[in-house]
Amino acid sequence: MIRAIIALLFAALFLIITLPYIFIVWLISKKHPDKAYALAAPPAMWGLRVVSFLCSVHLNVTGLENIPKDRSVLYIGNHSSIFDVILTYPLSPRPTGYLAKKEMTKVPVFKLWMDVLFCLTLDRSDTRQALGVILKAIDYEKHGRSVFIFPEGTRTKDGTLGAFHAGSFKVALRSGCPVIPVAITHTAEIIRDHIPFVKTTTVNISYGTPIETKDLSVEEKKHLANHVRDIISGMLDEMD
Repeated sequence: MIRAIIALLFAALFLIITLPYIFIVWLISKKHPDKAYALAAPPAMWGLRVVSFLCSVHLNVTGLENIPKDRSVLYIGNHSSIFDVILTYPLSPRPTGYLAKKEMTKVPVFKLWMDVLFCLTLDRSDTRQALGVILKAIDYEKHGRSVFIFPEGTRTKDGTLGAFHAGSFKVALRSGCPVIPVAITHTAEIIRDHIPFVKTTTVNISYGTPIETKDLSVEEKKHLANHVRDIISGMLDEMD
């Protein structure tokens, strides 16, 4: 309980203390988005690492060598906790935006950070807005910015791997970027399974071999979502 309170207090203080800074960076982002990202990413990564430390998370990471350093990628991962974002974001070698639910923007200060860090918010009830988000993500990829999507659409409550929404993969198929499967274990055990208590947890994150979407046949593109899901499922089985 104490660790959870300390982590929440740190997060709140971080958002309050950095408010003037991120507001200035947000203004810069209107004309120079990449420069603004370069200014915002280091403190954001530091803050997320501190939260992870305060929650006593032990991290084992494999496959980082599979991430291309000279081009953007589409990360596809399984999702069971907000810690999936907290732990993977600092590992990204290039500017990376996450696809998130629109509810995440309800905190104004948090929204400033999300805007500057190329995050995209999705309203599942608005088909037109969802299409606009996918088109924006494709544009990000074409301009060298990676995107991280959890295609299950929501966090799984029992740890099982849900169905992958095929629409997420249009980002890679339309931009020609490779897909990086990402398997994440045990993040729900940190806090979600026993709120408000924080549990010391060892989390495993594995980055799979890139899937070059330009080389896929029409049939392979049609079944890409299921193929990537099967890969991540196999990675999770190996990790457990």
